[in-house]
Amino acid sequence: MLSKISVNNFYTGFTQDHLLENYKILLSGKKFNLEKIISKGYVTPDDKWIIEDTNEFVMLLKGNADLLFENGQNIKLSEGDYFVIPKNTKHKVTRTSRRPLCYWLTIHYK
Repeated sequence: MLSKISVNNFYTGFTQDHLLENYKILLSGKKFNLEKIISKGYVTPDDKWIIEDTNEFVMLLKGNADLLFENGQNIKLSEGDYFVIPKNTKHKVTRTSRRPLCYWLTIHYK
């Protein structure tokens, strides 16, 4: 017998009091995490780099954003853009739009 299916909306859930960025794991498995991120004007602090120990598939569903990689490459993202960040690649978010909010879908995988 099928249990009751729960429906959620990807575009809800932003809370103003949470440091301009919200994260939520939507689905998790042995070798991956599917994550929703909502950003509103978020920027990685100047003295920090983001370094993940997994590969990361990134898709920007709404909004626009800029990322900087340690090798100097800048990426400007628009709605619908996607790419993969290899594990242990230093990067940072240098801009996210406030209107519209940025809605990201990421998959972290081994």
